[in-house]
Amino acid sequence: MSAIALKAAGVDTLLIAPQPDDDHRTTALLAGSVTALATLGVWQACLPHAAPLAYIRLVDDTRRLLRAPEVMFAATEIGLDAFGYNIENRHLIAALYERAAQLKISRVAAPAVAIASDPAGVTITLADSVARVRLAIGADGQRSLCRAAAGIGTDRRAYPQTALTVNLAHERPHQDTATEFHTGSGPLTLVPLPGRRSSVVCVLDPKRAAALAAMTDADLSAEIERRAHSLFGKMNVEPGRGVFPLAVETAHSFARGRIALVGEAAH
Repeated sequence: MSAIALKAAGVDTLLIAPQPDDDHRTTALLAGSVTALATLGVWQACLPHAAPLAYIRLVDDTRRLLRAPEVMFAATEIGLDAFGYNIENRHLIAALYERAAQLKISRVAAPAVAIASDPAGVTITLADSVARVRLAIGADGQRSLCRAAAGIGTDRRAYPQTALTVNLAHERPHQDTATEFHTGSGPLTLVPLPGRRSSVVCVLDPKRAAALAAMTDADLSAEIERRAHSLFGKMNVEPGRGVFPLAVETAHSFARGRIALVGEAAH
């Protein structure tokens, strides 16, 4: 996205990006992010694969004697058709690459193996070549090579929780509603996808998350349906599961020595 924004502004841009791994996760894009993608000419390719988040429903599913009442927020209450949209990462990435190709952004489909900056620019060493640029923008994730090259440290705090992610189909419509069941171990969130499908994020203690991740498709489908109180009827998980230990990490600085950080590399 940074490469597209720079190229659209007339900046000569080189995109160094190896082919991404299969990603079954989804991204919930709030209204500001949708506006940014639309401004950059990306959103039209995303829209057929995105589901609107017209409502957000919160359910206290703890076992406390006194529980909070259920709450439903509607986007129309703040003058919006939707709070945002949920889209599978594979469709979002494809739309970004499509727009990058339209803008004729030069791309190297190989990972950087070393980065070094000096007062005049940044040298990026690839497997079989070297690139020299005036500014490097590191969108290279949690274990950022760019951040390390810039000598930027982070503050990190891990949580005793793990998120299990999966997409699934269900027999009843979600009515464009994102539903969050708040439990003692963390939330179980069902976020709409197009059709009768949703993405699920289930936050648990690490041991229980590992146990769920090891279940058969049939058993995991039944377990999520049970935890969701059969809200959308019978559920069937789709291929592809993710298990992610939860933590918060923020870089001490977002730029140093002609290297800037964005996305997970920064936060």
